[in-house]
Amino acid sequence: MSGPLIGITGRRQMGVPGTPPSLYGIVAFTYFADYCGAVAAMGGVPILLSFNTPPEAVADRLDGVVLSGGEDVDPRRYGGTPSPFQTPLDPDRDEYELTLLRAALDRRLPLLAICRGAQLLNVALGGTLVPHLPPDSGEGHSYLGYPRGRRSHAVRIAEDSRTAGVLGTDLVVNSYHHQAVDRVGAGLRAVGHAPDGVVEAIEMDDAPVIGVQWHPEMFAEPDPLFGWLVDEAKNHQGETV
Repeated sequence: MSGPLIGITGRRQMGVPGTPPSLYGIVAFTYFADYCGAVAAMGGVPILLSFNTPPEAVADRLDGVVLSGGEDVDPRRYGGTPSPFQTPLDPDRDEYELTLLRAALDRRLPLLAICRGAQLLNVALGGTLVPHLPPDSGEGHSYLGYPRGRRSHAVRIAEDSRTAGVLGTDLVVNSYHHQAVDRVGAGLRAVGHAPDGVVEAIEMDDAPVIGVQWHPEMFAEPDPLFGWLVDEAKNHQGETV
């Protein structure tokens, strides 16, 4: 049996650096290689998902999903209003990933939601987001000028959580976000917090679903979260053979 198929979402951008001027207006789907490498290192088979991939159909073929990081979720999705601090939005990406997410949950696919992905998971289940964390407040959660693997602040994980079973209870993580989970969505539990109270990890009690605000794929060493995802995906793969 081959390794489990892990779908990885990406982002969309106009133009690709290094292409000739005639292609500057072309639309490209982009995927950070760190996600693929982290999945492959644990024995999974990374599958890159474009917005053209039918979410329901592909969910029937996948064994697990990574919801990747990226731009802000449209605040209208959770009853918010536009902010002067928000990044450029991509409503099509929001719609695609929300549909994929619901299909994955319906099929009880193992799911690892990272940064924007964790925020989208929360929004999909009726939660809301903190629209902006000033970089000079609290723990200073946006460290965009630092090397991507630099561990910037502590996170405490609840002892009775699935996440603690994977990572332990005391972590130091990197930080590349200016938004965070606010009101927690239905069926989710906030299980990880920074010292200033910002939610850093969420999970579902009754499904193999974990969301984290940091970027575990960026660490130099293999991260146990991807081992957890691939192991859970193998279990799903065995159930569907």
